[in-house]
Parts: sequence; C-alpha cells; structure tokens
Amino acid sequence: MSSKVLVTGAHGQLGTELTLMLKKSGYETYGFGHRELDITCLDEVRRVFQKVQPNVVCHTAAYTAVDQAESDRDGAFLVNAYGTRNVTIASEEVGAKLVSVSTDYVFNGESVGTYTEFDAPSPLGVYGQSKYAGEQFVHDFSSKFFIVRTSWVYGQYGGNFVKTMLMLAENHDELKVVNDQHGCPTYTKDLAERIIELFQTDNYGIYHISNSGSCTWYEFAKAIFEMKEIHIQVNPCTSEEFPRLAKRPHNSILEHVALRLNGFEEVRDWKSALKDFLIKTEK
Repeated sequence: MSSKVLVTGAHGQLGTELTLMLKKSGYETYGFGHRELDITCLDEVRRVFQKVQPNVVCHTAAYTAVDQAESDRDGAFLVNAYGTRNVTIASEEVGAKLVSVSTDYVFNGESVGTYTEFDAPSPLGVYGQSKYAGEQFVHDFSSKFFIVRTSWVYGQYGGNFVKTMLMLAENHDELKVVNDQHGCPTYTKDLAERIIELFQTDNYGIYHISNSGSCTWYEFAKAIFEMKEIHIQVNPCTSEEFPRLAKRPHNSILEHVALRLNGFEEVRDWKSALKDFLIKTEK
C-alpha cells in the first residue's frame, strides 16, 4: 500500500471526506486547504511536495463557482488549469501517482445517450472549459494519472443541493425545481471509496465515477422529500424559467465504462446512496 497521500482542497466537500477516509484506512495523510497551499504558485507547490514526498496525490482543489466563472475567466483558469498543471508537475517530480478530480461539465450536454470516457469533451461554459484545460495538463505532464470525472456531488461537509432542498423545505410549502437537466447524483462517501480503490492499482486513465442511474434535479428533489417524509409541493420547471449566468448541460449522464472494463465494481445506485446520506444526517 502506498503509505503517504497528499490531498489538495482538503477542506472542501470531497476533500474533507477523502482526508478522513484515508486516515481511517491507515494512510499517512497530508491534507492542505487553499490557506495552507496556494496551488496557483508552482514554487510553493514544489516546496510542499518535496517536503512531504507523497506516493499519491489526490487533487480535489478547484474553482467551483460555476456562474461566477463566467465573469472571472482568469480566476477560473488560474486555479483549474494552471493550479492543476502545478500539482501535476510537482507530483511527477516526486514520482507520485496523481488522482485529479474533474467534472461532467466538460461535456456540452447535447448527446441523447450517456457520456463515456471516450466521448470528446466540448464544454459550454468557463468552468467546464477551465476544468478541461486542467485535464489536458494532467495528460501532458503526468505519467501515472487517474482523471476522475464526477457529477452532482453532495455529502456531509459543505453546501450542496440536498442540504439546500432540506433548508428550503423548512420555510416553503412549494418549490420549483428544474426538470430538463439530467445527471447522476454522487455521494462523496462512494466517490472517496472509489478514488482510494483506484490509486491502489496501476490502471491509469480517465474514469467516470458517480452513483449509478440518473435523474433530473426535480426527480432528485422529489426523492429527497419522499425519503424524509416531508410534505411539500414540488413543481417541475425549465432551465429557461430559472436563468443562470452559466449554461448547464441538459444531459450529463456519465457511463462508467472504464470502471467496468478495468474490473472495478459498479457504484451503487443513487437512491440507496441518498437514503444512506439522509439517515446519517439525522444522527
């Protein structure tokens, strides 16, 4: 087992989950948030990586403000593209395997079926473009990488759609939720488990990792309220009725071809993952 793992973005939603899970699994874990490690500074990243000498780097740090990215293009590319380049270069210099977390937003959402790891990315907005640029730097500078694209992430740590819905239900009798965007909800716990499984192998490449099955945001919201037995009127609406600065892909259903072909187990379906998460949050 690779003993030393360094996590960037360690205070984020996925980074926190991953750091805790790694420690629990017996890995010597070094978690850095953006205050402890500025990934946009190559010298700083090199200095930290040389000191820690990790065997594995899990790069979860990212600029994730999708709408803000539209007016802050440089900021998004600085973190998601050049930050990723810096982490990749420093990982390669210490001989570490690299797991770089990417997104379903690298696709434009115009496909009718699912998106596989072999479909060509064509991002709609600045966020997706900057994440795809980061993926390309990983390809260019790492000889031992896993690019993990995921979608609709929620978990115990940080804000997310599930928490927002539960919060809104406290003071609304009725909600409007978008019903023309299809994707795969992903529980951070299942995602973190898969990442740890991945880096224990040398099966490098691009992986799509989300919970199995798919839904719209409206169906996702309905499932949350049904499982929590919250009685609230949820009305479907279109993306046009809920305008945002950044265009969202209408379809970002990820198919897990790489997991399947490399002999990994399929990730459990999104409804049982959601049920688990909701039970956990009650405690």
